[in-house]
Amino acid sequence: MLNDRLRSARIFRGYTLQKTADTLNISLRALQKYESGDVDPSYDLLVQIADLFDVPTDFLLGRDDYLRSLGVSVDVPPEGPPRHPRPQKRR
Repeated sequence: MLNDRLRSARIFRGYTLQKTADTLNISLRALQKYESGDVDPSYDLLVQIADLFDVPTDFLLGRDDYLRSLGVSVDVPPEGPPRHPRPQKRR
């Protein structure tokens, strides 16, 4: 879920992968791994991501019920545009 929320917030706020990686001072490959769900960011980086995209960390973590209980709404859709399927490897 974190990976989809991260991607959705990035696209909704108009950031490219490279601009996001540069702003967060991480490698493009690291960001791609976060967005694919292969790796989760550290707590400190999660906070930086939330600050960059002006969303609560709870949104990124999928804690929608908790946010609603506080009366917090987020303008970023939970899911971004469809992903392009990965090409199949030839055998």
